[in-house]
Amino acid sequence: MKTWEKLRKDPSLWPRYFVREKVTRAIRTFFDEREFHEVETPILIAHPPAESYLDVFQTTMFDRHRHPATAYLSTSPEVPLKKLMVAGLGNCYSLTKSFRNMETQSKLHNPEFTILEWYRIGADYKDIMKDCEQLLLFINRLTASTSMLRYQGEKIDLTAPWERLTVAESFKKYAKIDFDMFFDIEEARRIAKEKGYQVHARNTWEELFDQIFLNEIELHLGHGKPTILYEFPGVMGALAKKKSSDPRFAERFEFYIAGLELGDCYSELTDWKEQKERFKKELAEVKRLGKTIYNYDHDFIKALKVGLPKCSGIAVGVDRLTMLLTDTDDIADTLLFPGKEEFSLLE
Repeated sequence: MKTWEKLRKDPSLWPRYFVREKVTRAIRTFFDEREFHEVETPILIAHPPAESYLDVFQTTMFDRHRHPATAYLSTSPEVPLKKLMVAGLGNCYSLTKSFRNMETQSKLHNPEFTILEWYRIGADYKDIMKDCEQLLLFINRLTASTSMLRYQGEKIDLTAPWERLTVAESFKKYAKIDFDMFFDIEEARRIAKEKGYQVHARNTWEELFDQIFLNEIELHLGHGKPTILYEFPGVMGALAKKKSSDPRFAERFEFYIAGLELGDCYSELTDWKEQKERFKKELAEVKRLGKTIYNYDHDFIKALKVGLPKCSGIAVGVDRLTMLLTDTDDIADTLLFPGKEEFSLLE
């Protein structure tokens, strides 16, 4: 049964879907009060950001003479926002649709989703941590009039400060792994194999990381209080600035509530040469994985050459945020037209 049919049959379901209205109004109020500019970014683009962990939607665009050009659906408003910051825009945010392929048959993903991204000039990732604490509390107070979030039978206190945990600390605490040892790929293979994971010679280090992180760590994060998990390995942030004190790690964090990842932040990489090399490596990995092949955005490198000011930004999944505020464990229950209803291949 399609969502519109469910709503027609049972009008008591409407309030759950109306929560999204309150969330988007609260987001705009929060950033308007802080004098951020809201930007409309393109959904149809010529070059996606080069990030190998994503797969893209590719299409063909024709001019009036039916000459074809390859185009893509945007995976994130990040690059357009950064170009505008190079132009002098200042603090900004975008509340828009993004698209990521192969994100189906999951309660936590939809191929078309709503994303919030904001960027603060002169900031680093630790400044955005504070923004997240303030934003989530602001939204919950406007939608539920409380600082306590109730989700799936659990109470979560949104007041600051949230729990802060490095990736290395989380591996030690929950998986009993010394992360300094895990950095060596042969040690990582040995550790993963001893834990009973399937390990192959062709496994990348990131794949070994993901097996342990997703199965032994993520589920523990954000209970009682939201968790800010920070200082991810540098190889896992294609557009993130590395820590000057330890370049094995990036100035990056994700935040979690009740085991659910809500946002991904980093201090932005501003070095155009390093960014260009990272894009090339990411695209080589895209090819190795057999994903849709595309070229990186040369215009973005041109903008970085002009000079991106020191800044930090974050992407937050609005649909997942709505899941929390409606106390549902399925992203489809927050969407009036979820992908698994629209496309038979998802059924």
